[in-house]
Amino acid sequence: MGRLTRHMKRAVVTAWGASVLGLAAWLAGCEGGPGFVFFCEDPTVPGATDPGGPCYDAGTDATKCADAGPDAGEDCDNDGADDETDTAMAPGFDPAQPEACAGQCVPREPLGWSEPVLLWIGPPDQAPDCPTAAPSIGYEGHADFTAAPPHACPACLCDPPDASCELPAAWRAHASFPCDAPGAAETSFAASDGWDGACTSTNAIAAGQMCDGALCAQSLEIPAPRVEPGRCAARSAEEPEESGEPEPGGSFALLARACTGTAVAPCADPGMTCTPSPPLGENAPPEGFLTCIHHQGEQECPATYPDGHVFYAGVDDTRSCAPCGCADPSGATCSILASAFSDGACSQFVVGVVVSSEAPICTGIVPGTALGSKAASVVQLDPGACEPTGGEPTGSVTLLGAATFCCRPPPGPESVPT
Repeated sequence: MGRLTRHMKRAVVTAWGASVLGLAAWLAGCEGGPGFVFFCEDPTVPGATDPGGPCYDAGTDATKCADAGPDAGEDCDNDGADDETDTAMAPGFDPAQPEACAGQCVPREPLGWSEPVLLWIGPPDQAPDCPTAAPSIGYEGHADFTAAPPHACPACLCDPPDASCELPAAWRAHASFPCDAPGAAETSFAASDGWDGACTSTNAIAAGQMCDGALCAQSLEIPAPRVEPGRCAARSAEEPEESGEPEPGGSFALLARACTGTAVAPCADPGMTCTPSPPLGENAPPEGFLTCIHHQGEQECPATYPDGHVFYAGVDDTRSCAPCGCADPSGATCSILASAFSDGACSQFVVGVVVSSEAPICTGIVPGTALGSKAASVVQLDPGACEPTGGEPTGSVTLLGAATFCCRPPPGPESVPT
């Protein structure tokens, strides 16, 4: 726009100059041939630039301007230089004096730290808006976290295991007493696999039956029953009203709000940088604003910004209670009543003994007695117990997204930003 204005002014001055200088040349007899009149603004006219010409010495632009007088126009204001820059200046502007910092000059931030910002720290419900000099929120974080108190984890219990007592089927008759006499013959008086204890005549031994020259049935060996332990079911104990799993939650007592703005004017000291000034006096909010630099993570503060504050983006509360479980059962026992009969229908009793799961038993009978049938039943079952597991507190409270702000000491009540 400046260039267009200049050319428009140049055209007007040129036309006006042509008339005046043409008139002067005519009065002085300065003609450059028929029909030509010389003037300073058009050196292309034949003869206008001839050394020693009749009108003026057409040397440099500066010489022409000097000869053209005070009305030479805008092109002569800058000594004839063909400058395309609009040199209009605001009143009172002095290019020799740099613009002063409109905020405060503070030490430059170390490498890796943010530029200085205005930081407010205080209760969240008292947080002010960013000041006019730094209107944008650049960061918000929190400090002084108080976790919700955890509730007591409930005690874990285990129900008795679903144990069972497996009846022994492999009964044996021995041709001796006791049953383990060396060299004594053994005769099977076993029931079928999976026997449930009902009367059975399987493998009956006749009265007077001989084995290697001795009566086969002189004693009866009954193996120990076996406990099938099963498994225990885990459960929680009855909970009082205040018990239960920890409840996640909590709150931060402090909010940190960093405000940024624009203060780009230079400071006289190259080691200082221009930043917005914190509002003071009646314009300052409760707690006031500090001038601080920022770095992610927990950092040591530099000497120029000595006061450190660490804030967090949030919290991860993973507190809970370990689930209840049960160890393998132990201590289970059972006992059975085992009975032998001489007939095949369990009606003519021969012998009956209680056999524990702790050990087998050998009982004597009248030598040569018939063993025609047998029966068994469980008379006692102690399923044992399982040790409970779990129920202890687990997890923790972890603060996330640490950031360090290092600040200048707060200004005194009489301090004025420089």
